[in-house]
Amino acid sequence: MKYLRLAQMASQFSTSGATTQAANATSTASINDIPKSWTFTSKLPPDSLFPTPADSHKTPRDHIVPRQVRDALFTWVRPQHVERPELLAVSPAAMRDLGIGEGDEKTEDFVQTVAGNKLQGWDEEKLEGGYPWAQCYGGFQFGQWAGQLGDGRAISLFETTNPKTGVRYELQLKGAGLTPYSRFADGKAVLRSSIREFVVSEALNALGIPSTRALSLTLLPEVKVRRETIEPGAIVARFTQSWLRIGNFDILRARGDRGLIRKLATYVAEDVFGGWETLPGRLEDPDKPKESPPPKRNIPADAIEGPPESAENRFTRLYREIVRRNALTVAKWQAYGFMNGVLNTDNTSLYGLSIDFGPFAFMDNFDPNYTPNHDDFMLRYSYRNQPSIIWWNLVRLGEALGESIGAGSQVDDPKFIEDGVKEEDANGIIERAEKIIMQVGEEYKAVFLDEYKKAMTARFGLKTYKDSDFDDLFSSILDTMESLELDFNLFFRRLSSVKVDELETEGARQDRASVFFYSDGVTGAGGEAEGRKKVGEWLDKWRQRILEDWGDGQTISNEQDEERMRAMKKVNPNFVPRGWILDEVIKRVEKNNERDVLDRIMTMALHPFEESWAGRTFDGKEYKGDIDEETRWTSDVPRLGRAMQCSCSS
Repeated sequence: MKYLRLAQMASQFSTSGATTQAANATSTASINDIPKSWTFTSKLPPDSLFPTPADSHKTPRDHIVPRQVRDALFTWVRPQHVERPELLAVSPAAMRDLGIGEGDEKTEDFVQTVAGNKLQGWDEEKLEGGYPWAQCYGGFQFGQWAGQLGDGRAISLFETTNPKTGVRYELQLKGAGLTPYSRFADGKAVLRSSIREFVVSEALNALGIPSTRALSLTLLPEVKVRRETIEPGAIVARFTQSWLRIGNFDILRARGDRGLIRKLATYVAEDVFGGWETLPGRLEDPDKPKESPPPKRNIPADAIEGPPESAENRFTRLYREIVRRNALTVAKWQAYGFMNGVLNTDNTSLYGLSIDFGPFAFMDNFDPNYTPNHDDFMLRYSYRNQPSIIWWNLVRLGEALGESIGAGSQVDDPKFIEDGVKEEDANGIIERAEKIIMQVGEEYKAVFLDEYKKAMTARFGLKTYKDSDFDDLFSSILDTMESLELDFNLFFRRLSSVKVDELETEGARQDRASVFFYSDGVTGAGGEAEGRKKVGEWLDKWRQRILEDWGDGQTISNEQDEERMRAMKKVNPNFVPRGWILDEVIKRVEKNNERDVLDRIMTMALHPFEESWAGRTFDGKEYKGDIDEETRWTSDVPRLGRAMQCSCSS
C-alpha cells in the first residue's frame, strides 16, 4: 500500500515555516512596558449581559457562570485570582518574540500577570482601559455538531505588537477559571497537560511548523483539579497572531446570524490578514503550484474574478487564504509525523496554526493508523486521516461563508446585505458556492502535496524533486518503516549521518541498514534478515539519487557529501518531545518537585537540530545540561514508551 499518493489523496478529500521571529537584538522592555492593544474587542460585539468591561468587573467573579451567549463574539471576563503562583519556566524564544527583556520573568509583575492576578492596561479605580475576554464559538466534535463551546478555560489579556518585527500577538491564559463558555467544566487546567502544551508549542515553532506559542508555565499550588484523579492546577500563558478558529463561524452559521458572519469575516480579512487586497486569487494550474505559500496578488477589494458563473469575490479569496494556510500546516504535520489528536472544527485555526494541544504526539514506529487519542475508537484523527479531516473542517467553513461566496458580484449590494438571498436566487447561489468550494478543494490538495513534497525532499537530503521520488523513495520507505516497525524521526536523523561511500556494495548497504533498527531488534514482519534486505534495497535507490543530485551521477566528493549531511541535519531533528519523554518530565516535576528539567527540555525543544546541548552556548548563555539525559531522550524509544496514547482530559 502506498501512502499519500495523489490519486489516493484526491479520493480522501472528496473535492516554511515558523512564525516570524523577533530580531536578535536584546529586548529590554518589561511585561508592563510592551505596547498593548485590544483591537479584537474594539471591533466586534460583546456579550450583552456585560456590555462594557466595567459591567463585568463590578460583577462578582463567581457570578460569571456558563450559559448560552448570543449575538456576540466574546464576553468580558477577568481571570480567577490565585494564591502563591509559582513560575516554573519560561520560553526564552517567546520572550524575545514578544519583545520582553531577559530577566523580567524574575519580577513580581511578570509572575502576577502570567498568573492572571494583575490586569495590564486596566485602571481599577476609574474602571476603564483594556480588559480581558473569552471568545464565543461552537464546533463539530468527532463529526457531530456540539453547539456552543467557546473559551471555557482560556482568557485573553491583551494584544501586543513587537516593535522590531511588527508582528501583533494576542496573549492568553489557559486554565484561568470559569467563563460563560465552560459548560460543565471548571475552567481549570492540570499541570500535566500544561507541561505538554508549554513544550510542544515551542517545539513545533522551532521545527518550522506553524503553531501557537507558549510564554510561560505557572503552577497553582492552592488549586486542586479533579480529572481522573485530584491533580495540581496550572496556567500556560500562550500567544499567537489570532486565536480565531473555524468554530467561530460554525456557531454563527448554526444560529443563522448573517450579520455577524459578515462582520467577523471582515475583521479576519482586514485585521488578521492585513487587508482584502492581500488575499490570493486562483492558482492558474492547481496541480502545479509555483511556490509555497502560493503568491498573493494585489486585487482591489471590490474586484470580481472569473466569468459570471464563478464570480469570485473577496469572500472567496478570504476562504482561499484560510484553506491554503491549513494545507501548508497539515503538510508539515505529515512530513514530521505530528498528530494533534483532536481535530474538531473548534481546534482548527483560521490562521493555519497548530492549536489547542490535548492528546497530541510525534510518531514513534511509523503507523498510518496511529492516533494518540485513546478515545478515538474510529481512528477519525489518525495520522493517515489528518489531511482529509482538515479539509472536512474547511468545508464546514465554506458552508458558513457560502452565502457570501455564492453571491458573487452581488455580495455588496445593499439589498443583499440587508435581506439576504431571495428565494428565486437561492439555487444559483448554492450551486456557485458549491462549485467554488470544490475548486478551492483542488487547490488545497495541490498546495498540500507541493508542500509535503518539498519537506520530504529536504528530509531525504535532495536538492531537487523528481516525480519518481514519490514512489521510489517516499512511499517505498514508508511501507518498509511500517512493516518493520521502524521509528519515523530516528530514521531521518540517522540517515543524515550515512555517507554515500558506505553504500557501494549490497553487503555494505545491508550492513548499514542495521543503524535504523532498534537495539532490541526488528519487531516487524520478517525479522532482521528481511529488514536488512528491504532497507538495503531502498538505500541503493537513495544512493543513486544522491549521486545524481549532488554529484555527477557516478561519484560525489567528500566535500559534497559532507554538505549534504549538514543540510539534512538542519531539517531532521535530533530531538522531538515524544510522549514518553513528556511523561517522564511530568512525573519529575509533579512528584519529585524538579524544576531545572523544564529548562533543559525547553532548551532542547528550541534547538532541536543540534548534535548535543550540554556544555554549549545558546543565545549567549552557557547551557550546562545533562549528557546522560540527552542521550536517553535522543536514542531508541523504550519498548513500553512507543505509540503511547492519552485522553482529552486536561
